[in-house]
This record gives sequence, structure tokens and C-alpha cells, in this order.
Amino acid sequence: MAESQAGTWFKVAGPDELAEGRTKSVYAGQHYLALVHFDGQYAAMDNACPHQGGPLGEGSIEKGEDGKCWLRCPWHGWDFDPLTGKSPGGHEDSGQTMYPVEIREDGIYVLVPGAPAHLETVSDVMAESLTNWGVSSVFGMVGHSNLGLADALRRQAERGRLHYYGIRHEGAAAFAVSAYGKLTGRPAAALTIAGPGATNLMTGMWDAKVDRAPALALTGQVQEQVLGVHAFQDIDLMAAFGPVAELSQTVHQHSDHAELVNQAVKTALVKHGVGHLVFPDNVQTIPAGEGARVTSPEGRLGSPKVAPDPVSLSAAMELLKSAKRPMIITGYGALEGMNAVTALAEKLRAPIATTFKAKGHIGDSHPLAIGVLGRSGTPMASWFMNECDLILAFGASFSDHTGIYPGKRIIQVDLDQTYLGKRHPVSAPVLGDVGVTARLILEQINQSGGTDVADQREEIAERRAIWKAEKERRMKEYKGEGVGSAAIFTALSRLAPEDAIFAVDVGNNTYSFGRYFEPQAPTRVLMSGYLGSIGFSLPAAMGAYAATVDTEQFRGRKVISVSGDGGLGQYAMELATVAKYDMNICHILLNNAQLGKITKEQSAGHFEVWETGLVNPSFAGLAESCGIPAERVDSPDTLESALTTALGKKGPAFVEITTDAELV
Repeated sequence: MAESQAGTWFKVAGPDELAEGRTKSVYAGQHYLALVHFDGQYAAMDNACPHQGGPLGEGSIEKGEDGKCWLRCPWHGWDFDPLTGKSPGGHEDSGQTMYPVEIREDGIYVLVPGAPAHLETVSDVMAESLTNWGVSSVFGMVGHSNLGLADALRRQAERGRLHYYGIRHEGAAAFAVSAYGKLTGRPAAALTIAGPGATNLMTGMWDAKVDRAPALALTGQVQEQVLGVHAFQDIDLMAAFGPVAELSQTVHQHSDHAELVNQAVKTALVKHGVGHLVFPDNVQTIPAGEGARVTSPEGRLGSPKVAPDPVSLSAAMELLKSAKRPMIITGYGALEGMNAVTALAEKLRAPIATTFKAKGHIGDSHPLAIGVLGRSGTPMASWFMNECDLILAFGASFSDHTGIYPGKRIIQVDLDQTYLGKRHPVSAPVLGDVGVTARLILEQINQSGGTDVADQREEIAERRAIWKAEKERRMKEYKGEGVGSAAIFTALSRLAPEDAIFAVDVGNNTYSFGRYFEPQAPTRVLMSGYLGSIGFSLPAAMGAYAATVDTEQFRGRKVISVSGDGGLGQYAMELATVAKYDMNICHILLNNAQLGKITKEQSAGHFEVWETGLVNPSFAGLAESCGIPAERVDSPDTLESALTTALGKKGPAFVEITTDAELV
């Protein structure tokens, strides 16, 4: 590359790279050109055919009916003079723009003018507004119907306001964005093309919707003038996203572009769901226009810390006064209020169980913690639910998986009215912020001189000792067919960094994680809760990693992904994405060569076990081929050393553990 007053010379080919009578597409700075070698001469012209933009560099030089040789566009056969770019007539009289060419000793050079000053576009306004709202991570795939928007996002990335992660499948982008929203409470964005790129987002966006995670979908679309006429990759994206998105809007030429961003992001935040914007291809590069404005969240949001109605709170206090053995159950919605809930439990000397989605919200070392309640839970939690005479449920949704017994007296606290008594009536539904409400209950207890509840701490210690002995027995089980889950997750409990962030998949590995993994301090666990989608963990770990880059709260924390072989197989190529961006993710694979949970369900339902066995590659070998250090574990003897090595690495790491499908 050499600059001159006329522009810049770029080397576009080697001395003998382009044979006589051939053409190829080349880049000269930001210019995309067709380089031609014909009749002993070289020529360079605009690569785009004026008809529909066909790449002339991919065309051929052919003899026409007039006996003259023409450069023929590969898309629709338009012809151009190979050396002048002129049309034989009937197409574009002016022909193609030509660029000076020099043949030098080391290759072929083309002179192109300097790039014109960038003219702000609609996409620029919207991309800057997104970053003003704090959208600082985008996962996606750049393609033909989102190029204008992608270029605007590139400009934000070059300004240091945005991190972009190019994924291998849009489904992974959606799960990454969902997990990011679950972890941070803020939306990240998924970028796709029209048609299949957009529809590939659906599963992950439904995961965000049903788990109430803020998320953004930015989908390209075909040009407005061909919408609805069966054009290539034309589907009705507004209709497709209607059921999953809390807001779905198409960006038109005369839209209030910044306000569309405001509504999409604010809706995602306030309604805890998906905001979707559709960008027709022709709109993305329209000049923003004089006076175009970017926006920010200033003056747009109020505090969600809402206190409960005094009458509802009084009803809850009356129930609490009559209780002897209360129990606290915290769901995912209690995350921000856990300090207040824990203080209340300490005052009541009552056990705290969590739903599976809330696992990690309290450390298992806390003397009142009794683990997860439900199918993925501990015997301790179910024992205390059977023995209690009052349940205080904070931010829990009463799913079948958790199995909160409806026959108990229940105080339910939630900030969302629709969740109060959703599955069945409760004794005292309380609408309010979990933390605010827990503090008010504690204040009223203190003001009234306390309660007559029993001190359950000794019973908690007794039940913990019983469960510990049972786990130790299970840890020692080994039949030579793979490592047991109790041994794996007990070791991981001991070796994982205290502040690690976990992304777990769906299957037997998930149930075992819920039962045996015991974080000693509060930590964050991400899962596909209500949707229960297999394949979640690795893309979710990518979303969590992005949060460790973006946010001070999670800065630099280790991300640990846990899956079975069935789950990893869904998005195994995202290992290449992890390697590309040097993500600080350790993936732990429990490989039993089957869909283990489904095998058990078939057996329990008295079905024949059928088509649940899997033929797998060496996943450790796959990780290594992507550039990720990998370890394989086939017996308990090497488990701890492999985990220690992998968890100690800064950057990607992978551990494949052969597991016994019966020892879960």
C-alpha cells in the first residue's frame, strides 16, 4: 500500500497469480473490485454489476455472438468489455468505473481514491442509542441482509463501546443473550440476517421469555419493496416473533429511529423479556438526516423497589405470629433481596431452601442453608418442607420441578402480580419487592418483641450430617464404568473458585449438579429453567463471559460450563468461538454416551429403551483441535488433578469425564 495525492496504491495480486483470460474479485482498501487479465493487459473495475450487484470477479470471459470477448456477470449474464468496462449497449451506457493499474516486479497494484467521509446513517443513530442504554455485548452472524447495521455496530466496537462475538450458529447467540440477561439484569443483543438467521433465534429467545430475562433481537430483513412477495429469505418476522417478543417493531425510513431503540430496550428491562427490531436491508444505510438524535435511558426508568400494601403485610405477619416451624424458600426472583431474606431467616432461626433456578443464592456453608428443594434437590430440603407449619416463599414461581406443597400455609412475596397464587391459592399473597418486604417483616418482628418460633438450627445440623454421610457413600461408588456424579461435583465444590459463575445444561448432569454441588459462598448458576432446553450451557457460558468483560460486578470471574454429551453435541462448534475470543471458560463434560435422562424416563415409564445411545467423537480431541487445552478423565484417580489443571488456566479449558450413567 502506498499513498499519493490521487489516492492509495494497493497490491491486489502476485505477479503470476491471475492467468490470462481470467478474472477475480479483489479488495483495495475499502473498494471491492474485479481484476481482469485479458489480451496481455490488466484492468480493474467496480466488482458490482449494475443490474443486481453480481460479482464480476466471479464471472468469465467469453466470446459473444459478435465474435468479441466479453466479461460476463455470473448472475444474469450482463456483458462488459474486459479492459474498458463498457457495456455492449442496453444495460448501462456509462459502463463500470475503472481504476488505474500498475504491473510491478512484486505484483499487480491498483490505485483507488481515499474513502469519503462517513455519512451518519439510521443504523449509526440506533447503534449509538443502544450503547447509550448500556447494551455493550452483541452476539451474532454478519450476513447479506444486515451489513449496514453490522457496519454501525463495528463503529461502536472501534470506539470501545461494544464487544462483538461472532458465533457459529444463531441459536447459540440467543442462548448467550438469554444467559447474559439472567446474570446481569441487562440486555445483550443477538444480530442475524433475515429468514433462517432470524428463525434460528427462536429457541433461545423463548428461553429468555419464559425465564424472564431481558434480551434484544436485531434481525436483518429483505428490502421493503420486496416484502411479502416471496422474495429470497422473505418471511414475516413480525408475525414470527409476535408470540415471543414483548415488543416487535420494523424500522422504516421515516420511523423515529432513536425512539424505537428506547422502546425496545426499556421493554426488555421492564417486562423482563425480548425486545425485537427488524431492519429492512434498504433502510439500514439511509442517511440519518439533519438533526437526527441519539438517546439514552436518562429520565426513562423508575426504581422497582416497591413496598407492599400494609394490609397484605399485616395478613402475612398474623400468619407468622402463629407459626412454630416456619421455613423459607427462595426462588430466582429473590436474587436482589437475598441479604434481607437471609437476615430474616437468621432472626427466625429457620431453614432456607432454594428452588433449582435460585441455586447458589445462598452458600451451602451457611448454617441455615438446606440446599435445593425438588427433583434436583436434597433430602434435607424435602424433610423440612414436610415438617414445617408455614412456608415463606420469596420470588418463587411454584413450578412442578420444585414441588412446594400447596397444603401448607404459605406467605408468597413477589414483585409480579401474575405470579402470586399462580398455580393455586396461597394464604397470604404479598405484592412487593422481595428485599423491601423481607426488611419490613424483620422490622415488625423486632418492634413487636420477636416471635415464638422454634430454634431449628440443631435439627438443620442433624439433617446435614445425615446427608453428608449418604453423599460420602455415593462418592465411593465405582464399578469401573465411569466416574459417579457425586464424586465429580464434590470435587468441583472443593476446587472451583469461590466466585465462579456456572452455566449448566439439561439432563442427568443437571439433576446431579443441583443435588451434589455445594458452593460455599453465594454464587451464580445459570440454567434453562422453564424451557429446559438441552444445549444451553456452552452458549450460556459465552454470555456469562461477556458479562465478566462488560461489568464491574462480574469482572474477571471464572465461568464454568457443565453439560452432558447430548447437550454439548448441540452447539459443539461454539468451542471454536470460545477459542477465537480466548474466553475464560472451563467446560466440564459428563460423557455417558447416551441421553441418560431419557433412558431413565423410558425405563420408568415401562417403555423399551430406544434410540438414546449416542456415537460421539473425542470431545477432548475436538476442543484441542480448536486450540483449547483439554484433559480426559476415565477413572476417579485422575479426576481431581484434571479439574485442578483446567480450572487453574486463564482462558479456555476443557475436561471430558467418562461417567457411569447409573451413578447419578
